[in-house]
Amino acid sequence: MTDILTIKNLSYKRNLTNILNQLNCSLPTGSIVGLLGENGAGKTTLMRLISGAANHYRGEIKVSSETSPSDRKQLVSFSHQVDDVNRSDRLEKIAHFYEAVYPDFSTNKFQRLSEFLNLDLSRHLNDLSKGNQMKFIIAITLSRQVKLYLLDEPFDGIDSMSRKKIIASILQWKPEDATILISDHHVDDIANILDGILIVKDKRIIVSKNADKIREDYGQSIEDFFESFYKGEDQND
Repeated sequence: MTDILTIKNLSYKRNLTNILNQLNCSLPTGSIVGLLGENGAGKTTLMRLISGAANHYRGEIKVSSETSPSDRKQLVSFSHQVDDVNRSDRLEKIAHFYEAVYPDFSTNKFQRLSEFLNLDLSRHLNDLSKGNQMKFIIAITLSRQVKLYLLDEPFDGIDSMSRKKIIASILQWKPEDATILISDHHVDDIANILDGILIVKDKRIIVSKNADKIREDYGQSIEDFFESFYKGEDQND
């Protein structure tokens, strides 16, 4: 199996503070991989770097065969790309904007995803509940026809029914040959859909493992395996 993403010796500073240091990892094509780590570990920063939204790093980031940030932007759909839209616009207007900006945006797929997620496209984005806002972000993100999708904390602060609907949309609408990297600090939300995990700690990737191998070799759930890397730390603070 080929890798859609390869990162070598990635280091990144912001305001003279090291966020990531000598980070290495890869993602296989066609998989769903969990990017796990405590709040502030650098998960969002890593996704921003992969997507080309952040620059001035050291090391190499390669998506497919492309390494430049501008080229990677065309190959990656990142959930935070919705951050810059006018939140007072109607959902249908935002979708038309994406159709105009991204040649790979599928209006047909967006319409079908919106129906699946029970979204009213005549509503304004800022009038939606947090759960429905996240459903819309997922619909926009997955409607681009790319090989790599980055979903950053898609279940943060939303109800269980919305989480279930978003998970169902990910499973149903992910292209077979595409890879999804999904971050979440509530690991139990996504454990059952993961093919593998990456754990970010101490500014680098400390674990890159197949999910089934973790269950077989360690006899642990993904959540317990992840939490084992933080046991005892509270007592030492």
